[in-house]
Amino acid sequence: MGWATGHIERLLQGETVSFRPRGNSMRGKVDNGALCTVEPVGERALAVGDIVLCKVNGQQYLHLIKAIRGPTFQIGNNRGGINGWISRAGIYGVLISVAP
Repeated sequence: MGWATGHIERLLQGETVSFRPRGNSMRGKVDNGALCTVEPVGERALAVGDIVLCKVNGQQYLHLIKAIRGPTFQIGNNRGGINGWISRAGIYGVLISVAP
């Protein structure tokens, strides 16, 4: 169980969620403690630059899609770090708004 487990469960049920993530890995796009609203990924087209709530190698992240290769997505932070590649099944929601 990770910091986003409850949010992921709600997204999988079709709910939009709001939360305040902690950390500085997304500074400049999502600041520490900003109010983030994430809606279920559904069938939407995903693109490089989208910020997604996902799971990579067992870890939960609100991070960027850095690259797309066929059916897989490279996930990383806004500071140059790369988490790894995942399928669409590992992406639960897409960030739709950020507020202080």
